[in-house]
Amino acid sequence: MIFTKLEIDGAYLIEPEPYNDNRGFFARGFCKKELKDKTGIDFDVCQANISYNIKKGTIRGMHYQIPPYEEQKIVSCVKGAIFDVVLDLRKDSKTYLKWLGFELSEDNYKMLLIPKGCAHGFQSLVDNTVLNYKVDQYFNPAADSGVRYNDPLINIDFPIKTDITISDKDKKHKDWIY
Repeated sequence: MIFTKLEIDGAYLIEPEPYNDNRGFFARGFCKKELKDKTGIDFDVCQANISYNIKKGTIRGMHYQIPPYEEQKIVSCVKGAIFDVVLDLRKDSKTYLKWLGFELSEDNYKMLLIPKGCAHGFQSLVDNTVLNYKVDQYFNPAADSGVRYNDPLINIDFPIKTDITISDKDKKHKDWIY
């Protein structure tokens, strides 16, 4: 696996290294030991989630869990394509309030590691998109929180501007208090 360190501390773009033959290819999608050896990150998967998104333009986010229930996520798109976003909410970070976005798709097999203390969200770029999340913390409804996806000071540039679908819950997230 190829781990590309991103500008946000603890965030990585992960790419499999496929073994190709006449049948197609085989590649490792997760290896705790390799992740630890190459990045220093100890990631214990305790939950795996699936997100299915009917319509192109669907936005989910920006989600995070408050301390002490912060979570790391490894996100992949197994069907379709998404614009995946990590947002640094750690006030002591040199990249505080910086966001990065990447296209993850069924064609590029890339994954995004979202570190603790960061919010995560995405926009589906095609209809019928499916994501897979590996998470190192159990979901805790009391710790569930978010930042408004269109907070004007953070200014995330989602690629699809019109005809977006977003949940009532995500619409009600507040702007980040600076």
